[in-house]
Amino acid sequence: MSQSTAATVTPELPKWDLSVYFKSLEDPALDEAIKAFQGGLDELERALDQHAGPDKPPHPETGPDSAAPALEAIIDRFNALGERAMLLRSYIFGHITTNSRDERAQARNGELQPLMTRFNTLNTRLKAWIGTLPIDALIERPGVLEAHAFALRNMHAEASRLMGAEEEALAAQLAETGGTAWANLYGNVSSQIEVELDGAALPMSAVRNLAHDPDPGTRHKAYRAELEAWRKHEVVIAAALNSIKGESSLLNRKRGWGGLLNEALFRANMDQVALDAMMNAARDAFPVFRRYLRAKAARLGHRGGLPWSDLFAPVGARGSWSYEEAMSFIERHFRGFSGKLGDFAVRAFEENWIDAAPAGGKRDGAFCMGTRGDESRILMNFKPAFGSVATLAHELGHGYHNVCLAERTPLQRQTPMTLAETASIFCETIIKRAALRETEAAEQLSILEASLQGANQVVVDITSRFEFESEVLKRRPQRELAAREFCEIMLEAQRNTYGDGLDADQLHGYMWAVKPHYYAWRSFYNFPYMFGLLFGLGLYAIYQKSPEDFYGRYDELLGATGLDDAAALTAGFGIDIRDQGFWDGSLGVIEEDVARFEQLCREVPAGADE
Repeated sequence: MSQSTAATVTPELPKWDLSVYFKSLEDPALDEAIKAFQGGLDELERALDQHAGPDKPPHPETGPDSAAPALEAIIDRFNALGERAMLLRSYIFGHITTNSRDERAQARNGELQPLMTRFNTLNTRLKAWIGTLPIDALIERPGVLEAHAFALRNMHAEASRLMGAEEEALAAQLAETGGTAWANLYGNVSSQIEVELDGAALPMSAVRNLAHDPDPGTRHKAYRAELEAWRKHEVVIAAALNSIKGESSLLNRKRGWGGLLNEALFRANMDQVALDAMMNAARDAFPVFRRYLRAKAARLGHRGGLPWSDLFAPVGARGSWSYEEAMSFIERHFRGFSGKLGDFAVRAFEENWIDAAPAGGKRDGAFCMGTRGDESRILMNFKPAFGSVATLAHELGHGYHNVCLAERTPLQRQTPMTLAETASIFCETIIKRAALRETEAAEQLSILEASLQGANQVVVDITSRFEFESEVLKRRPQRELAAREFCEIMLEAQRNTYGDGLDADQLHGYMWAVKPHYYAWRSFYNFPYMFGLLFGLGLYAIYQKSPEDFYGRYDELLGATGLDDAAALTAGFGIDIRDQGFWDGSLGVIEEDVARFEQLCREVPAGADE
């Protein structure tokens, strides 16, 4: 089904509706909500002072029966505050991410930030207290404690990694002017960069979108202009990265984690054995991805490796997918999986959950954030190509995951990044496979290329980012690194992973400045995305083999992603994530797609590319 290219008028892309939460940033109801959040913090602090104050013995003489009522009450208070925090943070963040120049939103964020710091400090105090309690006996009690068993066990384990109470409180307070402030600065600077291109000043997000332009001259000019724009801002961005990674490394050492990767694995609810199995499978598959890159290079008229400026170039007959066509296609095929998923898509569209239009001051990329109950908001920068259709499906998958988690408390919803991509990858795969079934060969080539392009980013490029971050964290404790060094480390990581799949003279040394995750996460945001892709592909293969008994188990899995570690939850589908064979099998699906891509490159005339 080739999408129509005849339309000459493009309807205005939607903006998300935040007014259902508060009428505006000046709404008195917002003031009341912030005040109520502050009051809840006061109550939680008094409760912790009563049971876990500095004058309390570290090991209570009373048994679990005496400690249980107090812990139950505090867990309930903490969850209630978590709900309030999610709404306030998402509402204000929703204004900043769509317009970082909004001074009132920035001021509101400044009001909220000290309260969030206090909430984090109380969270740390709660963990420290839980570390003194007989947790195994407590979580056997039916009710609140049993329902939060996994979260409580994790908090008990993390307590052994905490500094002293005063040090932890100081670290949380200093974060406001430390890592958090640097992350905010990065977000504001990067979203406001204007790139000079053909005599015009364009937002960075618009220039990066030109990487998908059908004209190779436009792509190359945009690539050169983008690199120059990052170079002009490299001092500020390098300062942000140095400060964030320096703070993370220092706190990690003080807490005795023995390395930021150990901490990242703990928060991902997986172990080193599983990570090694996945990363080894990925590296074994690099030759397959290089075949794809060289086939694309040949299709575009290059000898040897693909230039970075053509990494996202369209191949095949690229149909023009309007936003309206994207909505219709996604709803139809989501509904083909389940009525619940189809109804969810309709709800998200009709209730204006999505902000789709590129704009100055708007963050690049895409994300989904929970707001209240089972509601979410999705930010993306839509362009009329299938890649944006797939992105929309991906982010809606996150929203559906939030629906499945809606009955859980905030502590039960703490899904690790490894499993947070499960629904998004699954939903994206539904749409990609449907598009491949319903299109002619020339458009299949375009869609398959977009799919492989995404897989290449999540397997090969993610590995390059993992190598980059590993090297930065190795060097950073000794001294700050110059922007030139960040570029050198990034280029070396790209050479190690892409190999001869890319033109070694046309790489992207500023990817450390492009990716906001380096600044928003303490460390190693990257490998969980690969986990998500390969686990999602593995789940989709199981669904294809046995769809009848899949649906209920799938929703149960999404609703339980904060209730156990990754290995235990995936075992419910007969998957052993510590076995490289599972990851090899998922990568085998991608290898089949590469073979089909190579075949289509031979069969579809180059003149069919648009």
